Amino acid sequence: MSQQVGRVDTLFLHQTGENYLVVVERDGERVFRAVLELKETNAGPRPAKFRVKRGSSDEPRDPSQFVELARRASRIRISQQTAPSAREELKEMLDGYQLEAVAVRTCRYCASSGRYSPITEETAIKADRDHICPDCAKRELERELDFSGAGSLTGAAQDRLEDLLLETKDLDRIENLLKGGLDPDLTRFDTVSATTDDIDLVPTSSLDLHPKLQGLTEDRFDTLLPVQSLSVDNGLFEGRDQLVVSATATGKTLVGELAGIDRALKGEGKLLFLVPLVALANQKHEDFEDRYGDLVDVTIRVGASRINDDGNRFDPGADVIVGTYEGIDHALRTGKDLGDIGTVVIDEVHTLKEGERGHRLDGMISRLKYYCENRAKRRENYGGAQWVYLSATVGNPEVLAQSLEATLIEFEERPVPIERHVTFADGREKPEIADKLVTREFDTKSSKGYRGQTIIFTNSRRRCHEISRKLQYSSAPYHAGLDYGQRKRVERQFGNQDLAAVVTTAALAAGVDFPASQVVFDSLAMGIEWLSVQEFEQMLGRAGRPDYHDKGKVYVLVEPDCVYHNTMEMTEDEVAFKLLKGEMEDVMTVYDESAAAEETLANIIVAGKRAKRLNDRMLGDVPTKHAVGKLLEWDFIDGFEPTPLGRAVSRHFLSPTDAFRILDNVRNGVEPYDIVADMELADEER
Repeated sequence: MSQQVGRVDTLFLHQTGENYLVVVERDGERVFRAVLELKETNAGPRPAKFRVKRGSSDEPRDPSQFVELARRASRIRISQQTAPSAREELKEMLDGYQLEAVAVRTCRYCASSGRYSPITEETAIKADRDHICPDCAKRELERELDFSGAGSLTGAAQDRLEDLLLETKDLDRIENLLKGGLDPDLTRFDTVSATTDDIDLVPTSSLDLHPKLQGLTEDRFDTLLPVQSLSVDNGLFEGRDQLVVSATATGKTLVGELAGIDRALKGEGKLLFLVPLVALANQKHEDFEDRYGDLVDVTIRVGASRINDDGNRFDPGADVIVGTYEGIDHALRTGKDLGDIGTVVIDEVHTLKEGERGHRLDGMISRLKYYCENRAKRRENYGGAQWVYLSATVGNPEVLAQSLEATLIEFEERPVPIERHVTFADGREKPEIADKLVTREFDTKSSKGYRGQTIIFTNSRRRCHEISRKLQYSSAPYHAGLDYGQRKRVERQFGNQDLAAVVTTAALAAGVDFPASQVVFDSLAMGIEWLSVQEFEQMLGRAGRPDYHDKGKVYVLVEPDCVYHNTMEMTEDEVAFKLLKGEMEDVMTVYDESAAAEETLANIIVAGKRAKRLNDRMLGDVPTKHAVGKLLEWDFIDGFEPTPLGRAVSRHFLSPTDAFRILDNVRNGVEPYDIVADMELADEER
């Protein structure tokens, strides 16, 4: 047999019960394996039986063949997992033939399978009370994934788990992570460090503001924050349009406030402060009333105006108008007089990249610029508006600033470090894990004396209530389905540290002012769509405030192989690592036929034959000729005049598809409530 085997590199011996497993290797490959049985003789232990394993059967061989193989071997190794007495027996037997053997640490799983796999302190991975090789540990991890129902975990998630396995060298800890374990050393994906740029801070005493605003500002601050100082140094108070890109809680909102309030007090036109959501408009309206109410008149205009435009809350003569994009756009589409506008602040300008809301913001900006330019032509003492665009997250800031014809003010400082964590759980387990995280965070205090508080983001209003009910510490749901008073009560309670957590929808992520130290993602979806990198970064940026916390914490709870709608092409574990590793998307507005028709119709209503000029300066590429043709075909316009149908469609922000759905239902005698139900179902299907 030795002639058939040829050269032997390693002969490996491992105890199996009363006998010994023999593995013969050459060039790192197993040549064969056998079972050796020893007997006691007058000369000491000697081979008694030697059986070569062939598949499921054993082939007996002359015991002397073992000795011949051992003599041909370049090295003989004995597994350290072999009992000490058995190791001594093997060494005594080999000494009788003047052969030497070295005891080595090996993988027990490999040895049991007839493989020689030495391990070292650097490669050994703890598994229960034993240590195994990395390959066996990975196979055990795969078996655990299959057993736990996470067998379809995507490549990025499996790579992450395998990296953790090699880092920790502890299979048990990784398996615990798959069961929702919260060991921060294991769950931590990375830490986004706090950064500080060297900026010369502008003293507030050096500002040339209206005396009333100057005094108020100096009472609040000795110096401006870095991003505010950069803005002032780059022409904020000289009327220069600016795109201000800076992380959450760095103070960029004050840039727009100071410019707008100052111009309003100096009689240079009112301030329009625009946000994407009604909840944000209400919050900002209250902030302006509290802060500047003694200096200026503040009013609010939101999208509900298109349903009930009685003007109860809206005063067009006010010095400051806080509004939603849609609320101001409705005023433009219906020919309302907004007065002389001195400053327009567009908060969350990255909304330009969003599907339905993006093209409407793009169109509204163009229409509002046309309104200001047209008014300036008619009024000698009105020079038009200054535009200030604000965003925490933009992938292409230079390009966007150029498109908006604005000076880019970019400040990349993060005021506090943020730890980002990932753990795995199914949908039923996530509230339990969130509860542990909320409890742990609320039981801690920062060096500034504030208890840790949590924002939990999920993907539906129903889920907000479900999670909130399962949290042991005080918490509250917070979403657009609550009325204004209910939301203000939650905001006040959170600000007073009476709540350990709020559970909110991803749709309310932008600008919601909760000073939280921790953000937990129960879901990575917004409705039935996965979050973008930009949305994800915006939301996790809510974790950690410099005046409250020493650091922020973000926990992403991942359900392997989960989707929230059958139209989703990726699974939650795949999305999680795409978001954590992803690059910020560019902000651009894309127009399909429906969006192009909607904005062109609104531009015709506002500017008539000049609509093409408004289309041409929008960020997105609007095919004006085709859009006009479709509007004529659909009887939304007659020449460059809107028809009554066109006006109704535009003032209610209907897409052509929705407009025709309503028309068909009306013509078929469908009851109004049934039409509304039909529209809701259509929205869910989309």
